[in-house]
Amino acid sequence: MTVLSVKGLTKSFGGPKVVDNVSFALEAGEMLALIGPNGAGKSTCFNIINGQLSRSAGEIRILGVDTSGLDPSRIWRLGVGRTFQITETFLSMTVIENVQMALFSHHRLLTVWRKPARHFHAREAEALLDLVGMAEFAGRPCRQLAYGDLKRLELAIALANEPKLLLMDEPAAGMAPRERGELMSLAARIAKTRAIGILFTEHDMDVVFEHADRIMVLNRGVLIFEGLPEAVRRSAEVQAVYLGAGTLYAESHA
Repeated sequence: MTVLSVKGLTKSFGGPKVVDNVSFALEAGEMLALIGPNGAGKSTCFNIINGQLSRSAGEIRILGVDTSGLDPSRIWRLGVGRTFQITETFLSMTVIENVQMALFSHHRLLTVWRKPARHFHAREAEALLDLVGMAEFAGRPCRQLAYGDLKRLELAIALANEPKLLLMDEPAAGMAPRERGELMSLAARIAKTRAIGILFTEHDMDVVFEHADRIMVLNRGVLIFEGLPEAVRRSAEVQAVYLGAGTLYAESHA
């Protein structure tokens, strides 16, 4: 099943095109990496897909629905989750309360009567925390968490609306090498078992080549290459315009 279809996506802020006629599709259960040098247009693509930026041209369909004119909240309700390069959590709340907040929105629980909010969707929140290996931290305030644990919590929050499309913007940023591998292995398992298509950007090439099923390479807004990891690794064009160092691992070890 195709969870995301992008055709002719273009974005200009009045000058040169930041994203120029980009087309691709993402299937359920697939890990698709979007890589490229700084300024290639990766974040702009993400923000257009998520509804935070308007497109200048092109079509985006999520689970077959044309997202033209939809704001981020309506796109989220189509079944889209997102994690950010810098974690977005409520540091004054506990771990489980952060997940419950996302569940309140998913279940449209706007007003709580008679019972304290912590009693609503607690078991569902616990199940999500268990899924990402954070159940033992449920009652701990977020401000006490290590950065790697915050990333796991953010993943649980992103899964609260039962997404079929998950956008992960540099999920391994700021993490130790072992934590990066563990987080992306977890995301890959969840993608396969829950049939979630994951589109992610990442600068760590070890992470990209170990976990991506396919890789897309952007340069100056143009999609210059798309294929299996080994094909990307061998591409002379990718070597020249992206890394320029004769190896696709140069950036991650720079």
